[in-house]
Amino acid sequence: MNILITGITGMVGSHLAEHLLAEHPDCQVHGLIRWRSPRDNIAAILDRVTLHQGDLRDLNSLIELMRAVRPDRIFHLAAQSYVDQSFRAPADTLHTNVIGTTNLLDAVRICGPWDNGGPRIHICSSSEVYGQVREDELPIREDNPMRPASPYAVSKVGEDMVALQYGLSYGLHIVRTRMFTHTGPRRGDVFAESAFAKQIAEIEAGVRPNPVLVGNLDSVRTIADVRDTVRAYWLLLEKCRAGEVYNIGGREVTTVGEILATLKGMARVPIEHRVDPARLRPSDVTLQVPSIDKFQQETGWAPRIAMRQTLADLLDYHRDRIAGRAIPQPMKQVA
Repeated sequence: MNILITGITGMVGSHLAEHLLAEHPDCQVHGLIRWRSPRDNIAAILDRVTLHQGDLRDLNSLIELMRAVRPDRIFHLAAQSYVDQSFRAPADTLHTNVIGTTNLLDAVRICGPWDNGGPRIHICSSSEVYGQVREDELPIREDNPMRPASPYAVSKVGEDMVALQYGLSYGLHIVRTRMFTHTGPRRGDVFAESAFAKQIAEIEAGVRPNPVLVGNLDSVRTIADVRDTVRAYWLLLEKCRAGEVYNIGGREVTTVGEILATLKGMARVPIEHRVDPARLRPSDVTLQVPSIDKFQQETGWAPRIAMRQTLADLLDYHRDRIAGRAIPQPMKQVA
């Protein structure tokens, strides 16, 4: 089976590639990269995956990719995924996420007919599409109104709806997810919990002084481990229905402040923190608690890794990077 992962060098893409290689060794794993994409996250598996250069914003490169790979499964994880950056560069965010996804689906459509009937395609939308929900709407279900509160969220609404339309119009086997907060080793340090962990590791190492700089600590959310997330994505294309959308997320409800407190409690030195006005968004989403009943009923999936373990692994990841210690082997797979 040929598997194509866009965004293979990112946190989720690299963990998904490792999961497939470990649990489904009959799969041939292919990844879409840009020429400047860093390879750090996939350094341990470079000899076991096939990389293809291209760009979501260039349809021709995606047509060439489809002709070369003829994938049976596509996990579309590549995106401009940083909410704060979307306020600075909204047009680029929309182009990458909406037009890029359209190009990918057009490449699949143009390269048909397919011997396998066409690939099963996972389009990764986001919980950000729901925006600021009311307390009486919790937990958030898939039919909750969309109230996007950032250019990134708008782009994910567009991506979500393009995927729905291409399934309806062209018969492509597309399943959408709206993934809630997920993290773990390799999480980019622009995201809150990873930014906290990196700063704590730097303070421990004497690289920077106290305090840890933080933004809004009152946001309520659940946390899923990235290794649980990639198990969910595999099950999605094996068991879920084309044309449907599924919330996926963790079960442990917390606040960003409690995440910070947990990480501070794991630190090897006393840690202080201070709110940095530059880290506060023009508009924010403060309630992100999903109902994952629909996905669980169709797949039997459930989170396995506790939030505290996820945060400990994230902190150790940043400690290793700051100490200059390479991670020679893929991360341990979930049992």
